[in-house]
Amino acid sequence: MKLLVTGGAGFIGSNFIRYILKNHPDYEIICVDALTYAGNTDNLFEIIEENKIKFIKENICNKDGITQILRDNLPDIIINFAAQTHVDRSIDNPEEFIKTNIYGVYVLLDCCLNIGINRFHQVSTDEVYGDQYEENMSCDENYPVIGTNPYAATKGAADLLVQSYHHTYGLYTTVTRCANNFGPYQNKEKLIPKVIFNAIYNKPIPIYGNGSNIRDWIYVQDHCSAIDAVISNGKSGEIYNISSHNEIANIDLVKTILKQMNKDEQLITYVDDRLGHTMRHSMVSDKIEHELGWNAKWEFSLALKETIDWYMNN
Repeated sequence: MKLLVTGGAGFIGSNFIRYILKNHPDYEIICVDALTYAGNTDNLFEIIEENKIKFIKENICNKDGITQILRDNLPDIIINFAAQTHVDRSIDNPEEFIKTNIYGVYVLLDCCLNIGINRFHQVSTDEVYGDQYEENMSCDENYPVIGTNPYAATKGAADLLVQSYHHTYGLYTTVTRCANNFGPYQNKEKLIPKVIFNAIYNKPIPIYGNGSNIRDWIYVQDHCSAIDAVISNGKSGEIYNISSHNEIANIDLVKTILKQMNKDEQLITYVDDRLGHTMRHSMVSDKIEHELGWNAKWEFSLALKETIDWYMNN
């Protein structure tokens, strides 16, 4: 199978490429990335150097460039990781998120139709479900899309656009919505690497509000295996939630990291809450578990230790 992976030099994309090379050595991979601040060829350095993949620098918003890449390579499937992803940045500059997360997805979908690429997979997020502040509430795939911040709104819009190309044009599409990822190669602006780096250098660790906001955390390797299951056996037009069922408050997560690193909790500094900060994200992933036989394999504390060790060594 020939995969075209957009955003492949980013955190999750680069981990996915490494996962595929390990588990499907017969697959051919073309990696397309614009190399913004979030994408870095260092994430794939030895893989590119050894010509294990083909790397092309391009922005998914450039329709002419994407058209040429698809014509030249004719992949069996496009897997789209390319996105603006940081909520704080979306609040400060929504325009970039609208361009990449909506128009960029349109470009990819339309090029699929025009060139005859038959399959498209969109990597989405649990952010599209909004705030599950009720204690026992968790979202399945039929829960409505809610835009609680510009990032969530643009990702939700992209999901709807993908579904429209399936229902209107018959394109074979799948969408996965995943919980918060962590692991190697994640940008330092994200919570877990930020805590680790600040702790290494004994710098203050900022926590929004009182730190009671709850997220479901999943190790990136489990996310990669879930996407693999969907592109291998997922049904066209379907959405699949990916959850590790590991909900934890931000403050408890930070304290857990500091404990594993033998660092003092006095590094924690509470700062003003961000605009529109959702209290809790929670999903059920019965669909992918029952229909495709996927389950998260990594135990949280072990995955967290692996992540801390990686950042301390890199």
